[in-house]
Amino acid sequence: MLERLPKEFLSRLHNVEIVIEKRPTKSRLKAMGLDPQQDALYGLYEGTPLSERSALQPPLLPDKITIFSEPLLRDFPDPAELRKQIRLTLLHEIGHYFGMDEEEIEDLGY
Repeated sequence: MLERLPKEFLSRLHNVEIVIEKRPTKSRLKAMGLDPQQDALYGLYEGTPLSERSALQPPLLPDKITIFSEPLLRDFPDPAELRKQIRLTLLHEIGHYFGMDEEEIEDLGY
């Protein structure tokens, strides 16, 4: 899946871990201000966006992009639609890594 992402994104991804978890925890959803009963979070970026980094204080840990499999599988039972949504979710979270806000990411179509 990663090899199908735009080269300009892949060449600038450094020290980023991409993991798959079943679902976000209720406490994680709550901490994000989301309703814990709504399990519709497909992905999450955690880390320091490139736009906020300093050469004097580089991040100590890798940034992390988490893809949540259960909500994706539930909401996109068609394999082609599932692949498309996983790609969009990855691109969306990579946008956050680059420091883009929700509006900027939506303007790109992710």
